Amino acid sequence: MNGKPAYVVGGGTGRISRMADHVECEQLEMAAELLEHADDLLAGEKVTSEQLRYLSGCLVNSLREVHRVAKSRGARIPGPEWGDDEDDEYDEGGEAGTGD
Repeated sequence: MNGKPAYVVGGGTGRISRMADHVECEQLEMAAELLEHADDLLAGEKVTSEQLRYLSGCLVNSLREVHRVAKSRGARIPGPEWGDDEDDEYDEGGEAGTGD
């Protein structure tokens, strides 16, 4: 979609919704595989600048796709209800707490 968001209208049970879910699942699986590859590459002692540049480009593209999936799914999921519990991991603005 040329980096632009695409929204599926409907109840989420139609053919297009299932196809979108399938594409999102594949993007997330490819991201997980890329992370494993990055771990392996970075664990090696001899990594060239060309390898790092290529890996960085792949990670950027994958992060862009995963971010698009998260935004799309986040728009369909109600936000958390933040309580007054002091043990919450995140504050009301969604930022990580200090653990104090």
